[in-house]
Amino acid sequence: METSVFRPAFCAAVVAGSFLLPVVAAAETVPFQIDPAPYGNPTGSFDAPSVRCVAVVGAEPGTVTITGGKEDHWGCLLSADVRWLNLSTGASGTARLSDGLNGIPAGTLVPTGAGQVVVALTSSAGGVVTPGFATFHVP
Repeated sequence: METSVFRPAFCAAVVAGSFLLPVVAAAETVPFQIDPAPYGNPTGSFDAPSVRCVAVVGAEPGTVTITGGKEDHWGCLLSADVRWLNLSTGASGTARLSDGLNGIPAGTLVPTGAGQVVVALTSSAGGVVTPGFATFHVP
């Protein structure tokens, strides 16, 4: 008699538990570029090609990682200035990409909070640069 009650109760618990487990979302990569060519030439030039960066969202809640778009996260400007605005909450701030020393690619973890976020990157070295920007949802 106990087995007939236990088995349906166990099955119901397994089914209910599968619906209650949190869904782990995969990180999403949003590409964007910065054009450091002389006079802000959007197609780049031989001596100053476009720089490809990415925003990685979903790896950690309420944060975005700005880094390079090439293999092993290389390819973004070293020590670039990052300005961000959370359009959902009004929060804003600044950060700076790392310097790429010791074999660690340029990158920064930005605590934007959840919501629709816009990020703009510019060169910290100055000069004429067309800033790179991206907008995305941060979970």
